[in-house]
Amino acid sequence: MSNILTEYSPWYIFICLLAGLAYAWLLYQKNAPWGQTTNSLLSGARTVLVALVCILLLGPYLKHVKNYFEKPAIVLAVDNSQSVPLVTDTARVAQMVQQLGNMAEKLRKNDYEVDVRLLTEEEPDFRQVNFSGSQTNLSRFLKDIQVSYENRNLAEVVLLSDGIYNEGISPDYSPYNFRISTIGIGDTLPQVDINLKTVYANKVAYLGNQFPLVAEIINTGFDGASATILLKNKGEEIDRKTVTFSTGSSIQTVDFLVKATEEGMQHYVVQVIPKEGEFTVQNNIKNVYIDVLDSKEKILMVAAAPHPDIKAIRSIFEKNENYETRVYIPALEGTPAMDSVNLDDKYDLVIFHQVPNMRNIGADLLVRFREKRTPAWFILGNQSDIIGFNRTNDAVNIVTTGRQTDKVTPDYNSSFDKFTFDNDKKAILAKSPPVSVPFGNFELAGNAEVILYQKVGSVVTDKPMLVVGEKDGIKNAVLLGEGIWQWKLQEYATNQSNEAFEDMVGKLVQYLSTKEDKRKFRVYPTADEYYDSEAVYFETEVYNDIYEKVYDQKIDLQVTSETGEPLNYSYVNNPNFRYTVKGLGQGIYSYRASTLINGEPAVSEGEFTIKKMEVEAINTTANFALLRNLSRQTDGGFYYPEQVESLESRLLEDRLPDIIHSQEEFEEILNFEWLLALLVVLATAEWVVRKVKGAY
Repeated sequence: MSNILTEYSPWYIFICLLAGLAYAWLLYQKNAPWGQTTNSLLSGARTVLVALVCILLLGPYLKHVKNYFEKPAIVLAVDNSQSVPLVTDTARVAQMVQQLGNMAEKLRKNDYEVDVRLLTEEEPDFRQVNFSGSQTNLSRFLKDIQVSYENRNLAEVVLLSDGIYNEGISPDYSPYNFRISTIGIGDTLPQVDINLKTVYANKVAYLGNQFPLVAEIINTGFDGASATILLKNKGEEIDRKTVTFSTGSSIQTVDFLVKATEEGMQHYVVQVIPKEGEFTVQNNIKNVYIDVLDSKEKILMVAAAPHPDIKAIRSIFEKNENYETRVYIPALEGTPAMDSVNLDDKYDLVIFHQVPNMRNIGADLLVRFREKRTPAWFILGNQSDIIGFNRTNDAVNIVTTGRQTDKVTPDYNSSFDKFTFDNDKKAILAKSPPVSVPFGNFELAGNAEVILYQKVGSVVTDKPMLVVGEKDGIKNAVLLGEGIWQWKLQEYATNQSNEAFEDMVGKLVQYLSTKEDKRKFRVYPTADEYYDSEAVYFETEVYNDIYEKVYDQKIDLQVTSETGEPLNYSYVNNPNFRYTVKGLGQGIYSYRASTLINGEPAVSEGEFTIKKMEVEAINTTANFALLRNLSRQTDGGFYYPEQVESLESRLLEDRLPDIIHSQEEFEEILNFEWLLALLVVLATAEWVVRKVKGAY
């Protein structure tokens, strides 16, 4: 159906016709050298020509209404995760898939649109379904279908599954606007089995220390029996334990205590020796990867005297096993209250609390660690020597007279970007009790940045409270006041936690103690751990002498497994480019990348871990109750494999009607070539006739 429309009133078309008639009347009313018939034809041609030109000036357009018929769609959704063949005979699974394939052909012949979806594949081949999915997220699977068929004629979704999910929420918790019929496959009775559910361990251990490994084991059908659990490293057994199962399916734990004897990423295997009659042995083994470090971050706190600020800061480090903290107070040296401190050790950060001070305590240590180029955090107080402080730090200079102090509260500098701090924590910090700072003027070094400003009452000043700076590659921080222990107490009294205080101090210390990587060539994976179903992505950074990024460098990359088998790759780095390595099995891998920069060889090395996704073997009991509930909520039906023909008959008999979609299309009449051709033909014909008849 088509209509001619214009933005103007339809009366304008009548005026256009009058204009054509008037023009023709004025031109052809006089006596002409041709007959009346010819005169009428020429007059008509001129009328049509002028009227059409006038109408085109109105900008008319043609409105088309087209109808499209959308067939009803059936989605055959198959859960092709690893748990399906674990709980069902492989031949039975293949037969079930074949039945669905036959159903799809019959539905298409009955004028259905049929779409086949697999849980883990975007472009499925229904002739050969590979049940290899390492995770099952049925809720996301169905939600993806819902999004794909939004505002479309989706008649029904047929889901073949065992009802077992191990990722996301339960699918029957989500609303769906289409009917879901489910086909339950598998066995709902618990299988006779031993299941090594999980192994708990720290990700990081330290060389020479002992660390625990805790295995959780569930048994079904082996009440009163014993089982042996092995612990292996590099293929060799390092420990074994025996457990006797109690009655029921309660979780039993087995504890191992392991000593870290070798630095680097270590691969441990915990295995339950299979027993006769087990349903599957795939869930009898777990792989654990632990990074053994040679040393912790060492932090030394040097103080002129005991102070509650020291305890408040130290309590944060004691919660983090990556830090080793020592407190040194010269006045207490040799007393039981003093930590055992070796001042000749290499420290990653030194915190000077009221050092330098008026009594010159700790001044020699300040000089010693400055010569070692150790990052420092200065905390000023009432006993600080301001003149000595100005000589020793590279971040801020204090201009003051006398020993006057001021009481101020912190205000976070929103433009500081060395590390992030949550808005909620900024608000908590802003309510902290006041601290005592020197009264005077503060001059920042050119490379210094303010983290906290001083706030007097409700007025935020431009005076700094907490400053960081860097000179010659050495980072420093200055807290221009004492009494931050009150911040910790106030926050806990208000929020029953110290998250804001701990986050601020923790990130500051991490920033100060982190060494900047000045290498001109870096290759590193985007993560330290991957699953065997994922690809490994390598980032590449190459810099010139002034640390500008350069590209089009040929990179040679060698990835070596823990068995010593090397894999060699080669690529050229480009902007927004990450090199991808696929198909790596579980294990610890080292990598070595090399290139030439200005003719000189450059090397970057490291390691990463590939973990096996083992969640599919944890639960092997089919959950038909979930499938029934899902079908009931969406007015679908639940079917056993032997009832598939009944489902097929219902779908063929209850075919939904097509949906008619109407679409309006608009096109300017001026774009019609035939209309322009008509105008040219009319004008040409009139001119030719007049020329032949002798009127021109």
